[in-house]
Amino acid sequence: MDQQAQEQRDVALMRRALELAARGPVADPNPRVGAVLIDAAGEVVGEGWHHGAGTPHAEVEALRAAGGRASGGTAVVTLEPCNHTGRTGPCSRALADAGVARVVYAQSDPNPIAAAGARTLRDAGVEVVGGVLAVEAAALNRAWTFAVSHGRPMVTWKFAATLDGRSAAADGTSQWVTGPAARADVHDLRAECDAILVGTGTVLTDDPRLTTRHPDGTLRARQPLRVVVGERDLPAAALVLDDAAPTLHLRERDPALVLKALAGREVRHVWLEGGPTVAAAFLAAGLVDEVVAYLAPALLGAGAAAVGDLGIQTIGEALRLVPREVTTIGEDIKVVATVAPQGGR
Repeated sequence: MDQQAQEQRDVALMRRALELAARGPVADPNPRVGAVLIDAAGEVVGEGWHHGAGTPHAEVEALRAAGGRASGGTAVVTLEPCNHTGRTGPCSRALADAGVARVVYAQSDPNPIAAAGARTLRDAGVEVVGGVLAVEAAALNRAWTFAVSHGRPMVTWKFAATLDGRSAAADGTSQWVTGPAARADVHDLRAECDAILVGTGTVLTDDPRLTTRHPDGTLRARQPLRVVVGERDLPAAALVLDDAAPTLHLRERDPALVLKALAGREVRHVWLEGGPTVAAAFLAAGLVDEVVAYLAPALLGAGAAAVGDLGIQTIGEALRLVPREVTTIGEDIKVVATVAPQGGR
């Protein structure tokens, strides 16, 4: 096979591996990974994907399916095969021991603990090609890649407000600023995160349940960790303390220390839903990476602002966002943006 034909085959097999990887859980300590094994004749003999932390890695699943036909074949994997022993053994060693002659991977492993699998394979005499559809593979594990690269969870701040930036009316009422379509979208996005975070003020004022639910109100099978930050005690009857989902009360006000504690629990993606005070604290600390805003076509003229004082005195100091998506959802407007580098990143 000439080089061009081989490259085309690698891309086609990698697209299949990405399809397999997408079957894995979105919110998990481990990345979503897919693998395809072909034998020396070019026939697909094994496929696999990672089903979540503690389960066999994608490469191991594919090797089990391939059996002896893996020897002399090619493994196509969406992430550089791991090189460490954790809940499972190193995939780089498993591939080499199976006699795989060639390994093609997409994204290099950003995790310093698991990296260097490609080097181990090369040292074992395996031909290794990296970077095939790397951008697509990284996008599949956006939060995980961020978390292991930065040593802390990725933070998405969600808020709902009127067009004049009010998240509640003057009398404190806030249900509902936005319509049912926007609220359903929030539950879809919550479900993709590892933790939902609010401050004690939100719990004491709104008594939220902080669960992910279906449109009919029933609970989804998987619930993110509910995190409440702040020094005040929570009422024993607070809904956030029910048995619908696990809850962690961190008696801490420093956003960096909060994220450090969550990183220690392998939380990769935090969905920040706290009120204006908590939002301002994370923004001022440069610890908000993405903003998801739902804007209702309504005006209040008074009431709580979506975010508290950021210490900004002049327009030139404004915390600028880079819009990534602007859409209508029901009667509301949804804006997804990232924080521009000058915003304290």
